[in-house]
Amino acid sequence: MSSKHKLFSKVGKTIIVPMGLKILVIFICLILLSNFATNVITLQLSQKETLKLNNDIMVEQLKELYNSSSNQYQIFTYSKSEDESMDSLKKVAESGFKNENSVAVGVKTDGSISFMNCADGKTEWTMFADMDAINKLNSKLASGITEGSVLFTCRNEDYIGVYKYQSDWGFYLIRAEKRSDLSENNRRVYLYTSIIILALTIVFIVIGSFIVNREFKTVRDITHDLYEMQRHKQLGLIDLSEAPNDDITYLAASFNSLSSSVNNLLGTFQKFVSKDVVHKAYTDQRIALEGSQRELTMLFSDIKSFTYRTETLGNDIIDVLNVHYDRVIHNVHENNGVVGSIIGDAILAIYGTMESANSKSYNAIQAAWDITRVTANLRETMIQRRKEIEARRTLSESEDRVFQAVLLDVGVGIDGGNVFYGNIGSNEHMANTVIGDNVNSASRLEGLTRIYHLPVIVSEYIKSEVEKESDRYKFFEIDTVQVKGKTEGKKIYFPFDTQEMDASLVEKYNMFEEGLAAYYQGDWKEARKLFKDSELEVTEVFLERMGLKAAPEDWSGIWTMTTK
Repeated sequence: MSSKHKLFSKVGKTIIVPMGLKILVIFICLILLSNFATNVITLQLSQKETLKLNNDIMVEQLKELYNSSSNQYQIFTYSKSEDESMDSLKKVAESGFKNENSVAVGVKTDGSISFMNCADGKTEWTMFADMDAINKLNSKLASGITEGSVLFTCRNEDYIGVYKYQSDWGFYLIRAEKRSDLSENNRRVYLYTSIIILALTIVFIVIGSFIVNREFKTVRDITHDLYEMQRHKQLGLIDLSEAPNDDITYLAASFNSLSSSVNNLLGTFQKFVSKDVVHKAYTDQRIALEGSQRELTMLFSDIKSFTYRTETLGNDIIDVLNVHYDRVIHNVHENNGVVGSIIGDAILAIYGTMESANSKSYNAIQAAWDITRVTANLRETMIQRRKEIEARRTLSESEDRVFQAVLLDVGVGIDGGNVFYGNIGSNEHMANTVIGDNVNSASRLEGLTRIYHLPVIVSEYIKSEVEKESDRYKFFEIDTVQVKGKTEGKKIYFPFDTQEMDASLVEKYNMFEEGLAAYYQGDWKEARKLFKDSELEVTEVFLERMGLKAAPEDWSGIWTMTTK
């Protein structure tokens, strides 16, 4: 970039127009507009001067009328004709009238009218109506004040004028204008001025808006893009395809470069930590060694017979795992969960750390069934592929072993409750984790899926929380077990999705629950019969436990597991 002291800088061959220069040009336009507004205000102030001039004119006319009244008094002393003198005063007053309701009147101290003339030629006063005004003038006269301004009301009309006391005749000479006439003139001037101002203002607003919108369009676009990034808590790129070559555009281009770098780092960061940690790092701008007790739901999923698959596939097991986890992790995130950890063939998902419309346990069960479905779809794809190959030739023994190894099957265990959730480690290296007995319980429940030949097993905690929210899932009790290391039995359940429920299968599970009730009560003979009639695979473990024996004398209905 060229020297910063030059007016126009360059980036390559592109000239960068300083934004300050643009703002300066706009500021000059505003100054011109301000000067115009000042002239308009000056015009309005001149209207006040016009009113003052009108008052001065009335004073001059009053002086002329006063001089004429003195002359007429001299004539009156010889002619003794008061009417002729008053008519002469009316004619003198009439020559100075400018408005339709201009008035000149001679009022005695008692309010009687000596003469009166109005420009409209119709108005006649026989008595001065506003005695309060006359009394004020009389008070001033008693104090030696013989002239000045006067305000009075006559026939519900307000008048403003000037007066002078004529001692020869003994009356006040008043020259006045109706206030409404003066106000009407002012209103007319103001109306015309306002119309001109409004019209010019609209023109300048249109012109100014066009200029400002055009010049600041890039700024608005950049601001909008930045706002959207902030709203979605995600960095993006500012669209500069139509941006001008000024320094704001250069600033936005620099931001895009920085945004790309940050997004690359953030993308890498997101792949190694859970979504809620990424969100917290983005919003709080910090990650610390901290955690708290929280009520969460844990989902534990594991691939069955993983040792056999590893021995068969060797290093290729990694490719199979990646295909599997690609679908599993997507389902975890789709159901508002976060991946707590991936341990070989097992994944721990956590629910309740992200905002969701549904409860954490409901989301976990949905994710569990989604995981089993995508795994089943993957198996079906492999089966179809085998059929295609076998249509051409027979699989070799090694190929058959590989085929069996890639037919993945998973078990899912879900439990929830109060656990520690947060970051542990050191400031040099830390990990986000969840610690608690319910985490281990979810793992043990997953292990039970192999024993009971069920894809998903959940705890009573999960059952209670989901049933408060929805009736989509029907929970069939499977058993009451005491896992290794525990002193109390725990009921376990199979969550059946009613949207995919088969009526005959429900009938079988209902029969199984009847057999389970007999099993708990120690009536193993009846239990064996009901288990066999239900024809469910889950009954195999019970039939094997009971054999042909009767229930032990100390039977509590709780089966103690000897392995984890």
